[in-house]
Amino acid sequence: MTINPNPLEEKVKPFRLVKYFTFTSLIVIFSGTIVLTMLNTHWARTMEREKSEKYALLLVENLNHQIFMQFIIPVALKYGEIKLRRKEQFEHLDKVVRTTLHSFKVEMVNIYDMNETVSYSFDKDLLGKKNLGGAAFQKALLGQSVSKQVQRGNFFEILLGFPKESRIITFAPLRAERPLSTISGPVLGVFEIIQDLSEENKAIFRFQIYVIITSTVVMALLFLVLLFVVKRGEGIIQRRAQERLKLKEELSRAEHMSSLGEMVSGISHEIRNPLGIIRSSAELLKRKMAGFDPSNTIPDIIVEESSRLNNIITDFLDFAKPKSPDLVKSHVEDILEKNIMYIASQVEKQGCIIKKDYDDNVPEIMADSDMLYQAFLNLLINSIQAMKSGGTIYVKISLVGDTVMITIEDEGEGIPDDLIEKVWDPFFTTKEKGTGLGLVIVKNIIKAHGGNIKLENRSDPGARVTVELPVSYGR
Repeated sequence: MTINPNPLEEKVKPFRLVKYFTFTSLIVIFSGTIVLTMLNTHWARTMEREKSEKYALLLVENLNHQIFMQFIIPVALKYGEIKLRRKEQFEHLDKVVRTTLHSFKVEMVNIYDMNETVSYSFDKDLLGKKNLGGAAFQKALLGQSVSKQVQRGNFFEILLGFPKESRIITFAPLRAERPLSTISGPVLGVFEIIQDLSEENKAIFRFQIYVIITSTVVMALLFLVLLFVVKRGEGIIQRRAQERLKLKEELSRAEHMSSLGEMVSGISHEIRNPLGIIRSSAELLKRKMAGFDPSNTIPDIIVEESSRLNNIITDFLDFAKPKSPDLVKSHVEDILEKNIMYIASQVEKQGCIIKKDYDDNVPEIMADSDMLYQAFLNLLINSIQAMKSGGTIYVKISLVGDTVMITIEDEGEGIPDDLIEKVWDPFFTTKEKGTGLGLVIVKNIIKAHGGNIKLENRSDPGARVTVELPVSYGR
């Protein structure tokens, strides 16, 4: 059977797939938005050009009518011929054109005669010049209207759609009009109308930039929100995976401890019965030998070692079958004072002192005094044994919220970091003599009272044990 070395990683993989898919989708959506924005801009420019072309044709139609009615006919009747070299005729035509195009957005108007000579222009420098119309002029002579767009700028400006200059040039025929008829007459010349679209293109480009910036900001916000959601989701999944792993480990540990407890309980009972017989026999032997060999210490050794073995078996039974606490109102400080009085001689013999710091407002808690006495006694003895050359034991009781905190500190060597988690394992001990069940029994007692226990090293040499007992447990 293959065991996954990292089950947490395996649990998170499906969510990572969702995360990568979401991020990829976000990038695709953003790219699609940019492309769509560019297409919309292209469509907007195309529509602007088509509108300008139609606008130019309407201007040509209106201008053609005004020139024919207000200039060609009156001048032909008055002078018999049209010659724009005459100042009065040119000024008359200029007045008609400018009046007609007043308030209309037109940059330049040129009028060609049939020989492609500029007869009229807003720019007087163009008057009399020939062959400026090109193929568009020839089509206009044939009666067709032609428009073309002229852009100026570097390659990137034109590619991105914001040239420095953009113009629509429209060539259309100048026709004679027939009164009361929709049929146009012969072509008399050619109009060239130039419209400047630079501002319109700049406005479209600004709109494009605004859309891109808005899309970027929106996508950035979506990315941040998505990142936050993903982080939260990953954290939740990891915590749940860790909780499941922890519960699985605790369940496995509980099953192991249960099996171990049943085995220890059975063995302990089997040992205790003959051990009692050995001890009572040794005591009887001691009384009988007192009359003829008082100096013989063998019975005393048997009794002493039997008592020690009995204590070990008691620890085994306490571990295997922990009893439920008989909860009554108790003062933690009274229990600790009883512990301190009991170990007073041992403290003095070891060269230790105990410093106490009890808060005045610590309330009563629901507890089994005998069980807590056993737990605190074990912790205090451990502190004494940790200081072979003497030292100070600090005992503090305080109230934090609804929890009574009991802290016991010593000035020993502390616990190696690689062993600090193993001290809660059954039968693990760093002492030459001991069962390794003392702290396990203490932890079981504290857990039975709804509390917690924590063991850590101090910043100064020594160890610190913190016990937390809820005030309201069992009420």
